[in-house]
Amino acid sequence: MRISLFVPCFVDACYPQVAMAAVEVLERLGHTVEFPEAQTCCGQPPFNTGMWNEARVVARRHMRVFEDAEAIVALSGSCGAMMKVFYPELFSGDADEPLAREISSKTREFSDFLVNVLQVTDVGASFPGRATYHDGCHSLRELRLKRPPRTLLENVRGLELVEMDEAETCCGFGGMFSVKFPMISSAMGEVKCDSIEATGAEFVISSDSSCLMQIEGIFRRSGRPRRCLHLAEVLASRGSLPG
Repeated sequence: MRISLFVPCFVDACYPQVAMAAVEVLERLGHTVEFPEAQTCCGQPPFNTGMWNEARVVARRHMRVFEDAEAIVALSGSCGAMMKVFYPELFSGDADEPLAREISSKTREFSDFLVNVLQVTDVGASFPGRATYHDGCHSLRELRLKRPPRTLLENVRGLELVEMDEAETCCGFGGMFSVKFPMISSAMGEVKCDSIEATGAEFVISSDSSCLMQIEGIFRRSGRPRRCLHLAEVLASRGSLPG
């Protein structure tokens, strides 16, 4: 397939290695990957804050960038949900509603694309260590992707995957939520990090780098560091630790 990679803003700015890892995995499986360089924000920040008119301006341009894509793979459940779930709602009754629905139908989050579109559960990865998986809220509640990332991780050689008690609990990031309500955000993150620590895992894996940024920051500030990795980084591994 010809795959158009949607790289969210924070991945592009802070975690470019995640995008490179995803390309490595998809190319390993024999597919052609392209990165439309004109892509920018998907419009989720203004959408989440109720500024829908402003969100449409950003989202409309974003849709045009991916208009000719055969398949769109998003490296975030959060931004992927914006395109897949919320674009049709955002553009309901608008002249671009047909395009929004077309973009929605072509968009898949990374693990969802591998497991449910390509029908691949083993990408030939190997990764030594004990890890736990964090479910990002949008991946879990909007895209309903509980199993696909775990299925992929269960087939990674050398990886011991352990479940935490609070796997489905929000980490407290929530984009603008962490800015508007920092104390609540930090308290929620502490609950998440305590649950991670209780597993004895060395690594925290997720499909959302934004969640991992929140989790890793709390661990660092409390002097109990944990390595946080995007799913794509683990799946690209051939036995050595990323980075």
